Amino acid sequence: MTQTITSVLVANRGEIACRVFTTCQTMGLRTVAVYSDPDADAPHVRMADSAVALPGSTSAQTYLRPDKIIAAAHAAGADAIHPGYGFLSENAEFAQAVVDAGLVWIGPPAAAITAMGSKVNAKALMASAGVPVLTDIDPDAVTEADLPLLIKASAGGGGRGMRIVREVAELADAVAAARREAESAFGDPTVFCEPYIERGHHIEVQVMADDHGTVWAVGERECSIQRRHQKVIEEAPAPLVERIGPDMRERLYSAARLAVESIGYRGAGTVEFLADAGSGAGSGKFFFLETNTRLQVEHPVTELTTGTDLVAWQIRVAEGEALPEQEPVSAGHSIEVRLYAEDPANDWQPQSGTVTSIDLPASAHFEQLSRPGVRVDSGVADGSEISTFYDPMLAKVISWAPTRERAAAMLARALSDAKIHGVVTNRDMLVNTLRDETFLSGDTDTAYLDTVGLDVLSAPLASPEDVRVAAVAAALAQSAINRSTARTLGSLPSGWRNIASDYQVKRYTACGGTVDGDEIVARYRFGSSGVELPDLPESTVVSVSSDEVVIATGGVTRRYTVSVSTERASGAQTVNVDWPGASVAFARVPRYVDPAAQARPGSLLAPMPGSVIRVVVAEGDAVTAGQPLLWLEAMKMEHTISAPSDGVVSVMAVEPGRQLSVGDVLAVIAEPD
Repeated sequence: MTQTITSVLVANRGEIACRVFTTCQTMGLRTVAVYSDPDADAPHVRMADSAVALPGSTSAQTYLRPDKIIAAAHAAGADAIHPGYGFLSENAEFAQAVVDAGLVWIGPPAAAITAMGSKVNAKALMASAGVPVLTDIDPDAVTEADLPLLIKASAGGGGRGMRIVREVAELADAVAAARREAESAFGDPTVFCEPYIERGHHIEVQVMADDHGTVWAVGERECSIQRRHQKVIEEAPAPLVERIGPDMRERLYSAARLAVESIGYRGAGTVEFLADAGSGAGSGKFFFLETNTRLQVEHPVTELTTGTDLVAWQIRVAEGEALPEQEPVSAGHSIEVRLYAEDPANDWQPQSGTVTSIDLPASAHFEQLSRPGVRVDSGVADGSEISTFYDPMLAKVISWAPTRERAAAMLARALSDAKIHGVVTNRDMLVNTLRDETFLSGDTDTAYLDTVGLDVLSAPLASPEDVRVAAVAAALAQSAINRSTARTLGSLPSGWRNIASDYQVKRYTACGGTVDGDEIVARYRFGSSGVELPDLPESTVVSVSSDEVVIATGGVTRRYTVSVSTERASGAQTVNVDWPGASVAFARVPRYVDPAAQARPGSLLAPMPGSVIRVVVAEGDAVTAGQPLLWLEAMKMEHTISAPSDGVVSVMAVEPGRQLSVGDVLAVIAEPD
């Protein structure tokens, strides 16, 4: 059946909403955004032709409300709804409600979503269709022989509701935690278990199907580098498949086509497999994991290697158009990284706050690349607020080049030169990974981060010496501001002396990463022959202004760009220093400390904003270092807060349900005596 689409509402937010709007605009279609209270001024709202408010802050109040979204489509005159990914994108009831409301659903039929919506049922269906699967294990029947195993949420993905269990004694708590997380993220607490492959490869096949019987296998991707079972780096083609050969690729494509044909699929989707590299005759074995009945976060790497606009084909297939018989052909190599507001060096703590400035070098935004380059897909702009209600992804940065090595080098350069101010990010970890020898060899299984070591990968791009020079640049730029705005003795500039003065001193602490909290002292003096730097004898100051300082060190000249960002909520200021290849953020150390701002000795402070969901100790309890005390929920994930040392809980300051800000006191641990 042919249906004409003229206006598309995207039932989503952020980057994916902007991505869909980009294609809609090139196709001549009108666009409608929906937004929650925290997203009122978000880029996706400004990008759309019209926007409808969904009153509320949480996902449950807004983006997970089918009735509100369908009403918004009717109010704005949209005749189709695109779900994006996450939220209601794999909700069969929502898909059917859209159709019943007389709107076009840009996605697979509700029956296909239902068939794949439960991972337990999907695996049984795939097994009967002849697709290789891993055996399900009943959580109540687990024995030592079944270990290690993986607990998974039946109704969702993205790493939420997943737990690895290596000891039977850990099973009950892990299942309970997985159920809570699955309920919070997907509204369904159902979980199941399957064997855990320690060093597997996550391989997936992009599919596209129409209503006329044509099914495309549009290339494969490898997404093995993950943290907390969430993908961090994705690429196409898959290095494992490239190494093993075309036979594995054909078997993957055949299994993917068989999977979607068995459920009467239509539109874009992804069939995910867990592959075992193996060796010899057993190499390249793979097992069905799940079918994502939607567009994937990592779809750009397939678009860039095949020259295919997957969103455009989603819309065209929804209108009833037939796919050409010939599948798109892949060329070159594409790598995507997910830039998150999180601190890998501190247990991947998610960050919130204001992105005061974000500048990512790019050849294109949301669009195809006509030559080797870097594409940026982002729903974040200068001034965007990263809230605790949604995923903290800032952007997807994607490169394409004729070879994998060149794609990695281009992507690493773009990230290292990026200017991102206001929040701590995983940028340095991504750059270190892209330049790591193990990564470049293509040996990227699911144990990659643990094998290489997070301490190695999270190392700052700026060396300690770089940080000292950057602190001097920050101090000199601030001095330039002070000297330009203050006047003494009539026309003489501030800082003028007719005799030599002592060195001026400014103190900073580095913000984020493995240098977080380190104090750096910058000393300088304006002498008759220029700026004197007693702690950097090999460095010479070439020029100074309020926003740029040029310093030559060991004969090498670098330009340091200096700016100040102010956190919207707290008013705290950060000095940002950027130069080609690295950057560092500093907090000024106040000359006088307000006693009221100091925490009581032994205080355990909230490392992130969130909600207390569980407390397992009480005042008077003795605890040991590393013992779990309570759990926080932030950005739909559970985070364990453990005792930093042995002692006694002298104060328990929170209870379940309490909303926290960064730095709130959780408990006070007193000395054992």
